[in-house]
Amino acid sequence: MASYTALETLIHQRRSVRKYDQQHQFNHDSVQRALELATLSPNSSNMQLWQFHRVIDADKKAALAKICMNQNAAKTANELVVFVTTPTDWKQRAENNAKHIRDSFNGRTDKAALGAYKYYEKLIPFLYNNDRFGLYGMGRKVMSFVMGFKRPMVREVAKSDVHATLHKSSSLAAMTFMLAMTEQGYDTCPMEGFDSNKAKKLLGLPSNVDITMIISCGKRTDEGVYGERQRVENDSVIFKH
Repeated sequence: MASYTALETLIHQRRSVRKYDQQHQFNHDSVQRALELATLSPNSSNMQLWQFHRVIDADKKAALAKICMNQNAAKTANELVVFVTTPTDWKQRAENNAKHIRDSFNGRTDKAALGAYKYYEKLIPFLYNNDRFGLYGMGRKVMSFVMGFKRPMVREVAKSDVHATLHKSSSLAAMTFMLAMTEQGYDTCPMEGFDSNKAKKLLGLPSNVDITMIISCGKRTDEGVYGERQRVENDSVIFKH
C-alpha cells in the first residue's frame, strides 16, 4: 500500500459526494472553521473580492436545493455554501491594501516601496475600474495590444477578463474549503448546475455579484460516491518544456 503524506491523504479522500447521511449529527462549526481557512487562500493581488454565504435555515436550504435543479447533493446536504465574487468592492480593497503596504514600508521611498505604492494606488484602479458596457476595458485591451509590440504585456485586461480573475480566486478559496472540510471528516460537492438569478434573489444578493459555485456539505453515504475515481492519463495533461 502506498505511503501518503497528510496532504495526499486528504486529496485522495476528497470526492464529490452526491448523497449525504441526513441522520448524522452535523457540526456546523466545522463549516465556519473551514471558511476561515478559505480566507487564507491565494487570490489575485490580495484583493479578496469574494463572499461566502452559508445557507443553514431548513426552508431556505430546501428552496436553494430546488434552485440547484433538485440535485441529491443539494437536497440531502446539511449545509450549502455559496461562493460569490464581488467586483464592485475593488476600491475599498485596493485602499485597504495600499494602506497596509504604506504601513509596512513605513514611509520608505526607495524603488521597491514606490513600486508597491503605485501598484495599489495606480495600477489596480486602472485595471478594476469598469463601466457598465465594458468600454474602459476595451480601451485597456487596445493599449495592451499596442504596447505588446515592444514588450511582454498582460493581455487579459477587459471587463470580462477581470471577472474571470475573480472567479479564479474564488475557486482557489473553494478548494481550500473543501480540503478543510475533508480534514474534519466531512464531505462536499461543488455544483455549477443552478439558476443564478433565482439563487441571488433568494439570498438577497445584488445583481452585480456573480456566483462561482455552490458547495454542499455533509457526511457521505455509501451510495453518495459514484464508483471509483476516473481520470485521464497523466501524460495526456502534464507536459515538460
